[in-house]
Amino acid sequence: MTTIKVLLADDQQLVRGALAALLALEPDIDVVAEVGRGDEVVAAAREHRPDVALLDVEMPGMDGIAASKALRAAVPSCRVLIVTTFGRPGYLRRAMESGASGFVVKDTPARELADAVRRVRNGLRVVDPSLAAESLATGQSPLTAREADVLKAARDGGTVADLAYQLGLSEGTVRNHLSSAIGKTGARTRAEAVRLAEENGWLLGAGA
Repeated sequence: MTTIKVLLADDQQLVRGALAALLALEPDIDVVAEVGRGDEVVAAAREHRPDVALLDVEMPGMDGIAASKALRAAVPSCRVLIVTTFGRPGYLRRAMESGASGFVVKDTPARELADAVRRVRNGLRVVDPSLAAESLATGQSPLTAREADVLKAARDGGTVADLAYQLGLSEGTVRNHLSSAIGKTGARTRAEAVRLAEENGWLLGAGA
């Protein structure tokens, strides 16, 4: 069994300790480092080489979203899962733009949090559905323009190859955009992502 090495960054020692204790109960997860400041994240990641970093949003020195961007640039092999108390407008969009692979709330059940770590480690996106809904409430789409184009093209079904031909993209690029869009909308399938994006007006103005 492959062990997933995790870095925790949270300025509240009690919360950080609780997260570490919960994750330590999982046989395939090992918390290798803990820091209390955003500007300590990159140095800790360089030293311990974690597979996944769990970052709080609000930390001294550097917020979690800025730390995510810095970490992705410095240690690209480390994926980022933002764990936050706040579902504030714009946080989800900013987190995804920073290169984070997931965005969940701190009161997520332990089993679901561990599963989120595993999914992020495996290259998937994880977004708490309630936070996706909060992003919707702001009127801002969590999708990039290209992700919206791909979902709009996918409304009539069709294979990845069909979408790639229609959009003039490679099949790998289309798959990446679809995976990202599914994660950002909080959907489980491509069809559900299309439905949610249409209902929320996120495909308005998309070029496809």
